[in-house]
Amino acid sequence: MNAGRTARERARAELTQEIKDEARRQLALSGAGGLSLRAVARELGMVSSALYRYFPSRDDLLTALIIDAYNALGETTEQADAGVARLDVRGRWLASCHAVRAWAKGQPHEYTLIYGSPVPGYQAPTDTVAAASRVPLVLIGIVRDADTAGTLSAPADVRPLTPVLAEQADALAAAVAPELPPQVLISALTALTQIFGMLSFELFGQLVGSVDPSDEFYAASAERMADLVGLPVSPP
Repeated sequence: MNAGRTARERARAELTQEIKDEARRQLALSGAGGLSLRAVARELGMVSSALYRYFPSRDDLLTALIIDAYNALGETTEQADAGVARLDVRGRWLASCHAVRAWAKGQPHEYTLIYGSPVPGYQAPTDTVAAASRVPLVLIGIVRDADTAGTLSAPADVRPLTPVLAEQADALAAAVAPELPPQVLISALTALTQIFGMLSFELFGQLVGSVDPSDEFYAASAERMADLVGLPVSPP
């Protein structure tokens, strides 16, 4: 009985993976808005009713793909961070930023799914939050480590926060890094949005004719974002 259940679970996991793989192929062809459970079932030689036992709706399948994409990007970034000496916080920051870019360029359709235009009629559930937080938590963790080591400089932008932004920063600090000053967290959030903004410009063709290829631009910008949050220069 136990072996039979294990075999059934294995078969279900394999078919679930096949469904998601086919859905990713469709993402590349027609985008998230064109994803269809019926089309996925047809390509896999399944009847629609059978596929619904795995994913009851298109939104359920989209959610699974979104979580997978966030987790894949998060794991890639975490591994890049782990590959650099802990005290080299700028080196960890740069390695993480370049890992994000490499993943995005290697999986542009999955990047678009999680950082592109919203899918019409779809609202991501809270199930996606933990996976979506992995990259930000890596970068915030690097800033926290620099602060703990006493090597974090004052943020480059020292203008006072407005009352609304200060309240938002306090809430963010309470959630992710209560020991960091609000100004530092806002600088880190600014850096994070700049990184993904640059990637979106690159992947969606907005840099053609200016800094394309954008390898040097991205590298220089990642350094500037490290300056913005106050990370020290890497040791020799």
